Amino acid sequence: MIPIWLTDTVTSNLDRAIHYTLLWGLDGVELRTVGTPSNRVPFVNEEKLRRRLREHELPVAAVVPGMFEGRENDRSEWMNEIAALDDVLQFCRRIECPRIITSAFAPGMHLEDPGRAVEALRMAGRAAASYGVTISVLNESDMARQNARALASLLEEIDHPSVRAAWNPAEALKAGEEAFSGLAVILPHLDFIRCTDVLRTPAGAFAYAPVGQGDVGWPILLQQLHDFGYAGPLSLEVHLDPKAKHGLYDATQLIQLIRMVQRRETDAVQST
Repeated sequence: MIPIWLTDTVTSNLDRAIHYTLLWGLDGVELRTVGTPSNRVPFVNEEKLRRRLREHELPVAAVVPGMFEGRENDRSEWMNEIAALDDVLQFCRRIECPRIITSAFAPGMHLEDPGRAVEALRMAGRAAASYGVTISVLNESDMARQNARALASLLEEIDHPSVRAAWNPAEALKAGEEAFSGLAVILPHLDFIRCTDVLRTPAGAFAYAPVGQGDVGWPILLQQLHDFGYAGPLSLEVHLDPKAKHGLYDATQLIQLIRMVQRRETDAVQST
């Protein structure tokens, strides 16, 4: 498992983001905005980005250009996004990024036609496959596919090897799905994990919590992921203020939890 982070959850400044990545001991980055809040990938200072990444040998595990955030029955909107996808794919090729994170469309005022979402993402997958890039579709509690079960159902309909799952168990929990039941259904499709934690409040809502101290159950979940052979990115999102302080704490906790899981396996092998 590879600990990385979504940099603009703390800063969109490239130099500061690289500084935090190295300081916190993370192994890579997920990029959304780089430079100013309006500099969404791929429309960033690419020359500087590539130079700074090369200087520090930092891989980009994923980019988030903001695709499929509208209604799935708005075909003209997502066709425009697919038409612009080649620019993102060429950007990925130049920075050696293996995946693009997308949304799974916004919820509608009435029942959507799931065939539209299938068509859109399958088209995106075909385009991405020619570049050796994966489209990783994210579940979000305020979007049409909120949990692992809904996302897995969509991906089974799409049935394309270049369209996989970017799973956020905390977002699924906010939508009523426990992480351990979600893992069982998303595992065959799993390509990427967003890592944050939430805690149920007495009023029944959810508040962000330090990683490992909320209701997701990250210590046990990471053990299960390891046991199932997941070796992909765990991308940290930082929500609590002050961001830099909590980012350091969450990164440290995530790395320690990963190492704890790995040590258990080593100890088990040595004891046999």
